[in-house]
Amino acid sequence: MLSLSKQKGRYLFLAIVVVCFLAHGCGKSPYKTKEKKIVRKMLVTGYDAGKKSTGWKRKLGLFFMPPVYAYGPNEGKRKEVGITSDGTKAKKGTIAADITRYPYGTKMYVPGYGWGEVHDIGSAIKGEHIDLFFTSEKEAKKWGKQYLDVIILLKE
Repeated sequence: MLSLSKQKGRYLFLAIVVVCFLAHGCGKSPYKTKEKKIVRKMLVTGYDAGKKSTGWKRKLGLFFMPPVYAYGPNEGKRKEVGITSDGTKAKKGTIAADITRYPYGTKMYVPGYGWGEVHDIGSAIKGEHIDLFFTSEKEAKKWGKQYLDVIILLKE
């Protein structure tokens, strides 16, 4: 068994090592994970995976043909319905935004909707306008068009 003075010495040594470790940054994560919280008044609309919201149609108008983009730079190319522009599946919490201002992965809190994350873009989504994903056209229409104070968590 160690004497009392040797035990105190070991604890003191251990405390000094821990303080040095933390003070020099060795114990800190090398990745910045801080987020800056801002609140902005935004136009908030709703969308769903349907033809009207996402701009697709059936090729040649036949129901058994694959869906294609109805307009825009990908017109006529095959469209995967329900897949966002960053390749994830659209679900509650998916937000379409202007990615020049709010990059993919930006988290937002919308009053009356909850937390969501930017995974999509839209041809009419510019500036302080976001589009919230709903599972049905009825829900998206019910949401309508609202101006709300949105909490945005931007990565620093």
